[in-house]
Formats: sequence, structure tokens, C-alpha cells
Amino acid sequence: MSAARSNTHAQAVDAAIELFTRKGYEQTTVEDIADAAQISRATFFRRFRSKEDVVFADHELLLDAVVVLLGETRPAARGVTPEELENVDPYVEVCKAARLVFDHHVGQRETSVARHRLLQDVPALRDRELVTTHRYERAFTSYLRDTLPADTRHSTASVAFAASVVAVHNAILRRWLRDPDQDLRPELEEAFADLRRAARNPAGPTAEPTTASTSPAPARTQGTAGTAGAEGRVGTAGTESTDDQAAAAAGTAPNRRVVVTVLDGDADPDVVARAVRDALGA
Repeated sequence: MSAARSNTHAQAVDAAIELFTRKGYEQTTVEDIADAAQISRATFFRRFRSKEDVVFADHELLLDAVVVLLGETRPAARGVTPEELENVDPYVEVCKAARLVFDHHVGQRETSVARHRLLQDVPALRDRELVTTHRYERAFTSYLRDTLPADTRHSTASVAFAASVVAVHNAILRRWLRDPDQDLRPELEEAFADLRRAARNPAGPTAEPTTASTSPAPARTQGTAGTAGAEGRVGTAGTESTDDQAAAAAGTAPNRRVVVTVLDGDADPDVVARAVRDALGA
């Protein structure tokens, strides 16, 4: 994208978010945004199809960047030797792509925080955010199915890992959006490392002990993969049950199930329990 187009994009996005915050989403017109961004109405519609599109314009660019980044280590990537591909860890590459998204939001602090607040007030935008989140999941799943070993790529492992990465990213990102002065990058890295360990050894305890979360919710930080409106938890508990320990001692796989659910950060215990039961199909 050219520098001129990049500047136009940034001006329109920043102007739209500021106007939506100050005047309200419904009260702001395309003409208002174009005037504030110092572009014509025709130029606005060449870049964006609607007011809603301008809110999520950064995500469109980020999705493109994610696809390009992952494409560099796909088997069909040009200029990559078979020897180099042998050293590629698909789980690590997906986490790198998710970090790209996280770092973008942190780097655009004022716009990211304002957009987050706007999403809380406009239900239609939250629906669009869920669609965007699903697109990240599909990009990650597609990449994993192209790059994981043949006995793994078509299993539910690729879907589960992609969804978990997005969930962890989103929950930690939302925590940062509520308090952008905190540095949550180390926690994000730790959470991603936990997911990778679980993905590589799904039948038994992880080789490295997981660190118990200090947050009030009962699982690893991160709700829907990091940019959506609600916050939840994903991951595995930090300790093993007696049955799991006994199974490990006997050399058999413990009887575990991993549940991913998305909840508001202030959800009460009854809501959490009901969501878990629903996810289990109880």
C-alpha cells in the first residue's frame, strides 16, 4: 500500500473513531467522516463501503498481513528450501501471527481503546467483530492444515489450536484495553507457550508445569481470540486431579476434556458453570 493511501486510511479511521465517540455512531454520517479526514465522499467510498467498514478497516489490513506472514512458511512458499521448512514449527508461526495483531493494537493505543469502548455501545459492531474473529481462526486453521504432519493436520487439533490462540489473544487484549498502562506481552507469551505444550502432548500432562493464573476466572487468560467484545478464559488448569496423577503413574492417558467458552469478565459463578455445561453438551 502506498504512503498516500496509508495516510488516507489512517486519517479516515482516526477521524471516524473520534466522531463516533464524540457524536455517537448513529448520529455520525459519512460526510462528517470525510470532512474530518479531509477527503472527498468519493474517496471515502473507494476505501470503505460503509461506516461499519471504517471501524474495522485496521482488521482488514491485519488479516492481509497475517496471511502474508503465514504464507512465508507454507510448503508452497517461494524461496524457502525444504531444509528450512523442516525447522518451521507451525504452532510457533501461528502465535507469531497473533502477536502481530496484538502489537498493532498496542501500537495504536488511543484508536484501539476508543474502538473498544465504541464496540461496547453498538451491538451491531460487536456482531461484526465476531465475524472478524472467525476470519482469523480460519486463517490459522488453514495454515495449520497445510503445515502440520499428515497424521495431525486433518484432526480437530488444528481447529482447537487456532480457536484457543484467538481466544487467549482476545482475552488478554481486552484486559489491556481496560488498562492500557499495563504490559501484558509476557503473559501473552506464557499463555501461548502453554497452548503449544498442550497441542504437542494432548494425551497427558505437559512436560513443564503451567503457572496458575492470578485472575479470578478458572482457566488460562484470554477470551475469544483477542479482539472481540466479551472476555473469557481458555486453557488447562494449573494442577492435576488425583485421577490424572493416578493415570500418569499407571502409564495411561488421563481422562480429560478441554473446554473453550467465552464470557464477560464479571460473569458470576452460575453463569460460568452453565456455560461450561452447555459447552459439554450436558
